[in-house]
Amino acid sequence: MGTTGTRRHVPFGRRGVQGLLAALRRRGRPGNELGQASVPSWERSRNSRPKTIARAAAAAVLAVGALAGVNAGTARAATSGPCDLYAAGGTPCVAAHSTTRALYASYNGPLYQVRRASDNTTRDIGVLSAGGYADAAAQDSFCAGTTCLISIIYDQSGRANHLTQAPGGGAAGGPDNLANATAAPTMVGGHKAYGVFVAPGTGYRNNHTNGIATGDNPEGMYAIFDGTHYNGGCCFDYGNAETDNNDDGNGTMEAIYFGNIKVWGYGSGNGPWIMADLENGLFSGVNQHYNANDPTINYRYTTAIVKGGPNHWAIRGGNAQSGGLSTFYDGVRPKVAGYNPMRKQGAIILGIGGDNSKGAQGTFYEGVMTSGYPSDATENAVQANITAAGYSSSTGGTGTGALHAAGAGKCLDVPNSSTTAGTQLQIWDCNGGANQSWTRTSSDQLTVYSGSSQLCLDAYNNQTTAGTKVVTWPCNGGANQQWRLNSDATITGAQSGLCLDVTGASTANGALAELWTCNGGSNQRWNLS
Repeated sequence: MGTTGTRRHVPFGRRGVQGLLAALRRRGRPGNELGQASVPSWERSRNSRPKTIARAAAAAVLAVGALAGVNAGTARAATSGPCDLYAAGGTPCVAAHSTTRALYASYNGPLYQVRRASDNTTRDIGVLSAGGYADAAAQDSFCAGTTCLISIIYDQSGRANHLTQAPGGGAAGGPDNLANATAAPTMVGGHKAYGVFVAPGTGYRNNHTNGIATGDNPEGMYAIFDGTHYNGGCCFDYGNAETDNNDDGNGTMEAIYFGNIKVWGYGSGNGPWIMADLENGLFSGVNQHYNANDPTINYRYTTAIVKGGPNHWAIRGGNAQSGGLSTFYDGVRPKVAGYNPMRKQGAIILGIGGDNSKGAQGTFYEGVMTSGYPSDATENAVQANITAAGYSSSTGGTGTGALHAAGAGKCLDVPNSSTTAGTQLQIWDCNGGANQSWTRTSSDQLTVYSGSSQLCLDAYNNQTTAGTKVVTWPCNGGANQQWRLNSDATITGAQSGLCLDVTGASTANGALAELWTCNGGSNQRWNLS
């Protein structure tokens, strides 16, 4: 049901960490894939291998520490942050942006600044404790009774690569709009926070940076996006761009793109895709147009990675709530004039293209840029840190119980306790059976045991139109299996935004469940108890 790539998938739970440690101990032996493939030959020198082993091993140890810290209690900050892991891998962060949490274990400064409409005053929003989560309550108090915009996204790396309102550029005038500070609420580590909601016309930029890669120098970057908020406009980017706000030709950018535009390049399925904006082309692989190995990826929280160096670059991605990373492309630069060598200029953009193209939309939670080409091992450790951070769109935690259909006085039911994937759900008299007992997980899934099988509430075939069947399906982490339990008692699909609905407002046993446009009807009210 979920359409995500599995090529070179790296699971990264507790066993995955131990596996990484074992792999790192084998690094450098002839024929070892991890040791040879994760660090390109142009990055290694005769003296670099011992340093690389030590750095990557340190990254793995930090990842174990991060997981141990979170397992002890998600309210506590992790013992390392993504940028600590990149530093341990020998590719330190030169820009680190997040409105949700600290990206270093020791960071205790501001994450972002908000400006309120009532009097145009500003306030910095910091963390609850060093290395911890955003102080969303400070924003809520400051913005109460008025609206606020995100005016600055601070750089945590110490290099002052802050993101501010983007000026006009060659493609569109400016300055661009600033993001509404409350438009992307989220939970992380059990704490309320806010992401950066980029509507078309919104954009951030820094043209005067410190330490960002230029020319053909190597770099890496990751970002966490809302995989359900995108469009086909140009261009929702995060990364390296021109310093003059203009299109300066092939190879003058290197940024992560997320969306489903197909004008310059695309992957499999209908999108969205993680691609690289290298200027005058969105690349999914070596070809300028299509890469079948770059899948549609639409997790509610999506990890997106692009990295590049001399005639070598890669795209990776995964679910920011669970699991490891998959590699969607790893190879040489596009075989088009101007991309080898690259001519990167070192500005940073968010939500726009290098020439200020600003027709795209998306949501950003955190991201970094590095000096040097990160190894896969380092990125795997960072992914483990991200999944341990506990991103969630739920505000009410986890729980298990019957899902009562308020309008019918009945319960959401798996017909005859069927274990067949694709069985459409119904309502039935509440009976306390296992086929009516639903668990809301920290990953925003609703799971049920039918027979001996654990299955997930699923929007059939990733469909997002009114009338889509709601079925059981093996849990796969797809966006079509993520659900928001809202304060108005509706349950909405994270992917579609549609409401869980009893067909025809029926109150009869056997009435089927589907997705439908939210309309306030009693047949769209549910209670998990």
